[in-house]
Amino acid sequence: MALGSYGQQDPHYTQYMYNMNVINPAYAGSRESLSGGLLYRKQWVEIEDAPTTGTFFLHSPVGKNVGLGLSAITDKIGPVEEHNIYGDFSYTLNLGGEHRLALGVKAGVTIHNIDFNRIYPTLPDIDDSVFAQANPSETFMNVGAGAFYYTDHYYIAFSVPNMLKAKYLDYDGTNYGSEELHYFLTGGYVFDLNPNLKLKPFAMVKTAFNAPVSLDVSANVLLYEKLELGATYRLEDSFGAMVNFAITPGLRIGYAYDHIVSDLNVTTPSSHEVILLFDINFSKKVSQSPRYF
Repeated sequence: MALGSYGQQDPHYTQYMYNMNVINPAYAGSRESLSGGLLYRKQWVEIEDAPTTGTFFLHSPVGKNVGLGLSAITDKIGPVEEHNIYGDFSYTLNLGGEHRLALGVKAGVTIHNIDFNRIYPTLPDIDDSVFAQANPSETFMNVGAGAFYYTDHYYIAFSVPNMLKAKYLDYDGTNYGSEELHYFLTGGYVFDLNPNLKLKPFAMVKTAFNAPVSLDVSANVLLYEKLELGATYRLEDSFGAMVNFAITPGLRIGYAYDHIVSDLNVTTPSSHEVILLFDINFSKKVSQSPRYF
């Protein structure tokens, strides 16, 4: 008997609003500084071999309308490891006033490794030549694209970070897995409640063909330009809380906690995410437009 199933392919991010050039190349260079960060996510604690993700991202404007970015992601689940290294290019159109539309492309490589030595011994009754060829390692080229419309107080963006459907473990004419196209629609707004208090709602819709839609909604409050507190909900999956603190004007640290409410809550209570963010301003301008996303 054979059954079909779906699994996580691209990594989840609860703090997606802080590392948007990872999923959308058009975001690269949208801030007036060299910006980047490090993120580590431990998903579904207490489940053996659950996904863990490490991410580095960096982007900066390099001219009047051009931005460049870089991202490196290591994602591991059980015996499967995936390493992604991508570069971003964006070009921004000034639509008048504070309204801008950035268009971006990304390109890079995905390195996919499967350790079948960890799988095959657990299947003693299966004589399968696919499992017998242990430790396949494959490298694929890929490209992506995105659009990012924004002002100083809100944005809406759409992206497809991986546009080529690479085939994993294409053995003897049979395809045992492939990269699916993922579509991201994101948006956010900054409400100035008073000079020391801002409300920042965010949303992200992530989908792929033949897979359920993932919806994230979040709301953060920013206090005195220093402390950010928020709540988040992922449809039929989890709800949680976020905190972000500015150690200096150019250095922030954040943490997100997801409480699992899906069927997995019988084996795992939560997921955790830590992020370190930095901005390095090389501009000689005395003042700049405020940006909170």
